[in-house]
Amino acid sequence: MFYGIQLILLSIIAVPSLILAKKPNAKELLDKIEPYQGWIGLIFCLGGVWGVISSILNMGWITSYPIWWITLLAGSLVQAVLGFMLGFGMINKLILSKNEAAQQKAEALREKLAPKLGKLGVFGLIVGAWMIVASLLFFM
Repeated sequence: MFYGIQLILLSIIAVPSLILAKKPNAKELLDKIEPYQGWIGLIFCLGGVWGVISSILNMGWITSYPIWWITLLAGSLVQAVLGFMLGFGMINKLILSKNEAAQQKAEALREKLAPKLGKLGVFGLIVGAWMIVASLLFFM
């Protein structure tokens, strides 16, 4: 359930235009979060990468909990990509600044993913909600 809540919050931060269209007064809250967006993205990116690694390490769950395993993997992938998109500036500053080739590859990846950020954010909301429902169904 915790992963689902995290993914929903990350998706809300990643897709502020959709939220502002529904709730114009949410702009104040999103403006307060903006200075920390890089750190938030970096932390969520690392958490998503760890979730993917955890999914791979727990391949045995495919036989006993296949739906939960797929859900965990999908949620972790979405979290890693959204976190990368939000934290790109911070990742670039902290990690990639010493390696020009890696910096160019990361920028190319970001340019490919940027147009899909809105759709990915909506998908993140759906997967996050499903993660909450699935955790209640399978583990309660």
